[in-house]
Amino acid sequence: MSGQGRIVPALRVTGLSHAFGPRAVLEEIDLRLPAGAAVALVGPSGSGKSTLLHLCAGLLTVRKGRIENDFARTAMLFQQPRLLPWKSALDNIALGLEARGVGRAERLSRARAMGHAMGLDDLALAQFPPQLSGGMQSRAALARALVLEPDLLLLDEPFSALDIGLRDQMHRLLLAEQARRELAVLMITHDLTEAVALADSVLVLAGAPARVRWRLDLGVPAARRDDDWIHRQTALLLAQGTVREAFGLPPQRSGATCAAPSADASLGTGAEVALVQRAPGTSCEVPL
Repeated sequence: MSGQGRIVPALRVTGLSHAFGPRAVLEEIDLRLPAGAAVALVGPSGSGKSTLLHLCAGLLTVRKGRIENDFARTAMLFQQPRLLPWKSALDNIALGLEARGVGRAERLSRARAMGHAMGLDDLALAQFPPQLSGGMQSRAALARALVLEPDLLLLDEPFSALDIGLRDQMHRLLLAEQARRELAVLMITHDLTEAVALADSVLVLAGAPARVRWRLDLGVPAARRDDDWIHRQTALLLAQGTVREAFGLPPQRSGATCAAPSADASLGTGAEVALVQRAPGTSCEVPL
């Protein structure tokens, strides 16, 4: 509930476990995602991230635990754009509006405006998906999701195939939409830098079955994070023994540059921690 007495909608996952036949995939997963916030799920391949996202999307049946979704409208963006090749980019963006029964003139107007907001000009909107670059297809897919004005956006690694420049552009478009309204985002990614750039909280899933092994809460709003801050926090995240173990990384090398612990230094609040050359034999862990 907000300070004005308004109930803030949220996605709540409580004690969620899941299995495919005899193989347990998820075990006792808990998370809460309120309106306007972003949570990133990271972990090695096969750690159950997509399964968790699909359960939250209602694409799989919850068998143990509970998922409560207060949001009125949920949209999902998949790893591939999944545009219909026989429809123009504009008609693809308008597809969800058509399914909702929105009249043709209105849905095309709204789709065109959202396409323009995503950086697609009228020529691109008139083309068919095979005629578009991968970056343009990703923009069209994001526009198709956002034109529905979702309250909750589920992202299944939709930017993983893009180069670093296009990925940064897509990040900025997503952050701009979050700044415009209280859009909640639950995303999965293999890219720790992407997670630190976009999320308010990063959950590390690992194990068989997967559990939440580590959590990072970032105190600086995403819009105020510069590249130096993002890279610093990513390095601190990778310095954690639990995180390295989750990704199958070797222990931190002796003599590596790492974070200097202090009484008020905590990755849990996204605090800035000075980087120093550690003395041989000292720990590189930042206390949590």
